[in-house]
Amino acid sequence: MKNLFWILCVVTSVSFLSWNNPAYAEAVVKEVCHDKTGKDGKPVMKDGKAVRECKKIKTHQKLEGTKVPEKK
Repeated sequence: MKNLFWILCVVTSVSFLSWNNPAYAEAVVKEVCHDKTGKDGKPVMKDGKAVRECKKIKTHQKLEGTKVPEKK
C-alpha cells in the first residue's frame, strides 16, 4: 500500500512539472481579417460593403533567454 502511495506521488509530481514548463506555452488564437480583392485589384463589394476574408492564426509567446556569446 505504501509503494502504491509513493508511486502515485511520483507520477503527480512529474505531471505538475510538465504542466508548469514555460517551453510548452499555449498559443493564442487570433482572427485576422482583410478586404477581399478581385483580379483587377479593386475590393469586392456586396450590398455596398467590402467583402472581408478572415483567417484564424496562432501566435506564440516569445520566450526570453540569455544571449549566446560569440566565439573569438
